Amino acid sequence: MLISDHLLLNYKRCNRRTFLEIFGNPQERDPAKDFLLKLRRENQTHLRNVIEGRSLKPHQPQASRRDWQLNTKQTVELMQQGVDCIVGGTLNVNYAQWQSVSPDVFNFQLTNKQALLAQTTLTAAPSLLIKQSGTSIFGNWEYIPVNIKLGRKPKPEYKLIAAFHAQILAIIQEKIPQRSQLILKEHDSHEIDLAYGLIKMRETVAECLIMLTEQNQPEVFISRQRCGLCSWYGYCHQVAKSTEHLSLIPGITPKRYEYLQSLGVNTIQSLVKISPTLLEETLGYETAHQLKQQISAIKSDRPLVRSNFDLVNTQPIPSGAIELYFDIEAEPERQTDYLLGVLLVDRVNNTEQFHAFLAESLADEGKIWQEFLDFIALYPDAPIFHYSEYEADTIKRLAKLYNTPREQKKEILSRLVDLHFWVTKTVIFPVESYSLKALANWMGFYWRETTGSGDQSVCWYDQWLITQDRALLNLILSYNEDDCRATRCLKDWLLDFLEYQRNQKLKLIE
Repeated sequence: MLISDHLLLNYKRCNRRTFLEIFGNPQERDPAKDFLLKLRRENQTHLRNVIEGRSLKPHQPQASRRDWQLNTKQTVELMQQGVDCIVGGTLNVNYAQWQSVSPDVFNFQLTNKQALLAQTTLTAAPSLLIKQSGTSIFGNWEYIPVNIKLGRKPKPEYKLIAAFHAQILAIIQEKIPQRSQLILKEHDSHEIDLAYGLIKMRETVAECLIMLTEQNQPEVFISRQRCGLCSWYGYCHQVAKSTEHLSLIPGITPKRYEYLQSLGVNTIQSLVKISPTLLEETLGYETAHQLKQQISAIKSDRPLVRSNFDLVNTQPIPSGAIELYFDIEAEPERQTDYLLGVLLVDRVNNTEQFHAFLAESLADEGKIWQEFLDFIALYPDAPIFHYSEYEADTIKRLAKLYNTPREQKKEILSRLVDLHFWVTKTVIFPVESYSLKALANWMGFYWRETTGSGDQSVCWYDQWLITQDRALLNLILSYNEDDCRATRCLKDWLLDFLEYQRNQKLKLIE
């Protein structure tokens, strides 16, 4: 069994994924998404930039990391030669070597697995190995591991892997490295506290080994933010659907799921039956009632007015003779908003037209921002509908970046109507997710580009910048237009539904 740093990183994020990497059926994996491949390319670019920015002259093993045994041999040979820097290297130790530095960590649970563990190898692939003065098995020098990541913060999983690399390196060079370094997106360096990090890391490795040697498959839990790019998402979602897993219910976080399990609630059916009072004591009144309503909506497949929403006295969603539906496509890595899409709906003449302000090059962002400002100024009374806070945040960012007058910025912001805010304030939907796509699909609206998503749009734009293939721009425009049309569909539905429910309530009052 091969325990790699990649496997351990996944274990820290999702232990089920690590289990599936070893024991899952490869046929049930989804192909790697374009966005994930893009992130991998960007990580390699970041590595090259760090090397160039620090004027490093790294040596590299001739063998690919795929041939990890030969690569390891060549990496150690370079260390023996005392080269200043190594890139693309691999280090590995067997379980007996690993156990020699952490003999007491959960050892009692692993004693009956020695035959399997004897065949286990632990491998590390640090971004760089940097030579330092000191003493080691190699002579009067030693090495420290450096990990280069695209993240902006030193996440716990990054620290875990940095400690893992330090431990394997320590076994090989017979000297704990002076430090383990982490270099992040802005090229800022972080040193890992090895005194604490090594202990926690050894515990995590032992827990991972126990899970794998005992073949304890972790329970599925669908977390949309974490699971989106995982190649096992489709399989896990299918498992969750077949068991009516509670993680499919909006509002069920891992922490809330633990609370519910402590009450003996493991399925949607058991959540339906639980006493409201008991649920309130555990989760609080508002959360408990929201969950109960969410279950009712899902079981009946019909939307419900939120119990805490004042139907009668709340002003309806703004409307206008002219309405603008706004959606943005952005490239986060380059911090560029490359498409500002607006669907103009004329309620009087019953017409609609999509307007796209598209940056065909990164330098065009300021140009399309001004075109957008000029366009919406033509309709000063039109409300601007969008879904999520991103549009408002982007308007603030672009206004600051391109010196838009403060009063003009304030006027635009005052016209924004965030339909996500309205949804979460007014209606419980029978859906797994409150994303625009999930809600619009439930209402019968479907995107023309079936593979389209915000992440995929970024990939299309990235490819456009390289190839200048206008078919890619057409895909982006089509996807963005459908985002705007879905926003319009949602607004119309909300307005009609809430008006109908309000009239029904007024009849009861009368």
